[in-house]
Amino acid sequence: QVQLGEAGGGLVQPGGSLRLSCAAPLSIFRISAMGWYRQAPGKERELVAAITSGGSTNYADSVKGRFTISRDNAKNTVYLQMNSLKPEDTAVYYCHAKPPRGWGLAYDYWGQGTQVTVSS
Repeated sequence: QVQLGEAGGGLVQPGGSLRLSCAAPLSIFRISAMGWYRQAPGKERELVAAITSGGSTNYADSVKGRFTISRDNAKNTVYLQMNSLKPEDTAVYYCHAKPPRGWGLAYDYWGQGTQVTVSS
């Protein structure tokens, strides 16, 4: 079972910044839409941001203007730059890859999750 490799979570004060990174195998990364989801205690997992293989992005309303998703195709890595963090951003963040159909790949792939805690 292929799992994506995440890094960059931690504890940060309100107003601070963190950058998450997620590496994926080349065969998956180069054709997949990549995204970041999060799940806070007692809540459903929600999409935070996504980026297509062509570079188009979309964001949850709650993070627009504060978070930026990007991808480095040379490193098979997707990033989530999080600025102006708020306590309500506290959650486990998951990397996600969604390949197109017809490539012999799984429907999608997930990372193991990384904890982000925003607290003073």
